[in-house]
This record gives sequence, structure tokens and C-alpha cells, in this order.
Amino acid sequence: MSLNDTPSSERVHIAFFGCRNAGKSSLVNAVTGQDLSVVSDVFGTTTDPVKKAMELLPMGPVVIIDTPGFDDEGELGELRVRKTRQILNRADVAVLVVDITIGMKKSDKELLEMFREKEIPYIVVWNKADLADKSVCPKENENEIAVSALQNQNINELKEKIAHLAKHSGEDKHLVSDLLTPEDIVLLVIPIDKSAPKGRLILPQQQVIRDILDIGASVICAKEAELSELIERLGEKARPAMVITDSQVFDRVSKEVGEDIPLTSFSILMARYKGLLDEAVKGVAAIENLKDGDIVLMGEGCTHHRQCEDIGTVKIPNWLKEYTGKDIRIEASSGQGFPDDLSKYSLIIHCGGCMLNEREIRYRMKCAKDQGVPITNYGITIAYMNGILKRSVAIFPHLNGLL
Repeated sequence: MSLNDTPSSERVHIAFFGCRNAGKSSLVNAVTGQDLSVVSDVFGTTTDPVKKAMELLPMGPVVIIDTPGFDDEGELGELRVRKTRQILNRADVAVLVVDITIGMKKSDKELLEMFREKEIPYIVVWNKADLADKSVCPKENENEIAVSALQNQNINELKEKIAHLAKHSGEDKHLVSDLLTPEDIVLLVIPIDKSAPKGRLILPQQQVIRDILDIGASVICAKEAELSELIERLGEKARPAMVITDSQVFDRVSKEVGEDIPLTSFSILMARYKGLLDEAVKGVAAIENLKDGDIVLMGEGCTHHRQCEDIGTVKIPNWLKEYTGKDIRIEASSGQGFPDDLSKYSLIIHCGGCMLNEREIRYRMKCAKDQGVPITNYGITIAYMNGILKRSVAIFPHLNGLL
């Protein structure tokens, strides 16, 4: 994927579910117009989720996911079903594929129940309609349609229905532009250290810049070492309407940026964007209750190579131990490897989640709440330990009651 492509985390995730040999893979290929998945009459041909980021009319940028059969059997089958369940946590739209010549199985009904429980918009697709008596084909409605992947029957109509369900998943959201006006100047503080990717900016920084430019406001970028001199040069004429900083230099930046200028971080803006902000502000106070031997989970959404000064596994854990004075144990998860059982953790500190879609972040937040484990994020944690949390979230007045 090029730097100009929509990131996967910003695409609508459309997942195809169903029993083995219902024709999921054939349907995925018909919908995408590509040989995305291997097709065979042999049960269980799809053994792992197959994902493809693409442009799909009339929806635009999407991620299509083909999953293993939910009725798979045996030891390997159980692992495949488990992977299919994990896909449910990030699916914005679910497509249940049922073989019309067989009818709905117990596994199909289980999937439907999970769609409803997780509040995932879904459509039931009765596949292989070319093989069925027309009298048994269900009447088309908002949530059901009969198709033939083999004969390309009703595929365009299916895509229209999926697009209708997906439109609410792709709501127009903003990272920061809704807090600004076109006349504003925003100052971004971006450290360039060993952990910074060579020759490029990290995704949240790119997204914030684009969001600001989209409303006609102006952006000035600087490293933390240049900040004081830059603010002095800008003076009152070009006074920033807001300063947004990388969280790891929060302390230094807060001392150099006057209290009259709103200050926040990329991580905090990302927490709001992904639906975690309120819970993260509530959860961060759990730091005060940490004891010797407690385990803190550092959750990361990406699987980057860890540097010696990694923010999630080195810097924040060191600051946390220094702040609390406690012998805290640290564990880390990355990518899609978020634990199902969170009971052993006293606190979860999650990254901004730029590589995960909103549904995945909300799922992780719900898992933590259901198991009674406080959850917060990197930016909120760093601001809290530096005594500037109230200032860093002041641009969100609704949080006043949580501080």
C-alpha cells in the first residue's frame, strides 16, 4: 500500500462468515471481481482469514475478509473457529453466507446471535440460488438476499445492500479539525529520535496534518528543541490556536508553551477518534493503586520492530515504576494478539490504536470493562504522571466531571 492509500484502520471492514462449503470464498471473489480466495468443493479450503484492502464500488476504500468455516471440526478446526471469532471484533459489516440448498445450520444461528450481541450490522446472503427451487428463495428484504456467486446473480444488488449497511460505519469523523477554524495556526511538536521512522512521519501525525489542512487551517511542525525559539519568533501575530505534541515530550513542551495556549497530544486525539478517551481518563487514576507485583499490560496495535527506546515497552514502564515507586511487572501485546483473559492485569495502557479500526478498540475497551480492569492510553498516562492531564484534555469540556 502506498503512502497515498487509505490506511486499513480507516477502511470499512466487511467480513464474510458462514459454514464450510456455503460458498463464502466464491461470493467474496464475485463481490470483489478478483480471485481473492481459493475456491474448492473440498470442505475447509479456507484455513485462515484472508484479508484484502481495496477500493470497492459503491463503497470506496474497504477491507474484505474471508473467514474459515464456522462449523470446522477437530483440533485445527477449533483454532480456525477461534480466528473467525476474533474477526468479529473488528468487522464493521458482517455478511452471513448460507447455502440455500441446505438451509441455516446451528453454526449460522450462533453467528447471527453474535452479530446481534456485538451490534454488528449484518446481511444474510442465501447463496447458490441457481440450484434452488424459486419457491424456497426468501423474499428480498433489507437484511436478506438470494444470490448465485457462480452465475453472478444479484451480486450488484448485494453490493448495494452492503454499502447501505457500511455507510454508518464510515461516518465523517475528525481528529481535531472540529475544534478549529480555517484562520487558525496549529503548531505540531514532532520529536525525531531513534524510534522515529526514517524519512517519514508516523500515521497519527500524517492524519492530524491532513485533517487540519482539510478545513483550510495552517500547520507548523517543529522538533521539541526548536520549540521555544519558534514560539518567540511567531509572536502574537502568528500565535498558535493549539499545540499538539508527541506524548513522550509532554513535560518539556508543557513548560515552554504558555498556559493560555491549548495543549494536547496526538495520542489523546487518537483516543477520542477511536472512542477510548472517556474511559482512558477514568482509568488512568488506577495508577495510584498499583502495588508491588501488580501486572500492567502495554497494548499495541502494530507489530513494529522494537527499538531500545521503545515508548510502550521501555519509556512508559520506566516512568511508571519511577512515578509509583513500586516493583511493577510489565507484559506487552502487539497487533491482533490482545489477550481474551485480562483478569491478571491491574491496569491496561493502550497505544493510540492508529493501526486498529474503531470497532477493535471499542471491543478491547469493553473486554476490560467487563472484566473490571481499568484501561487508559499512552498519552493520557504520560500527561497524568506529569501533572498536566487537566490541561491536556481541557479542549474537551465534557471531561471536567471525570477529572
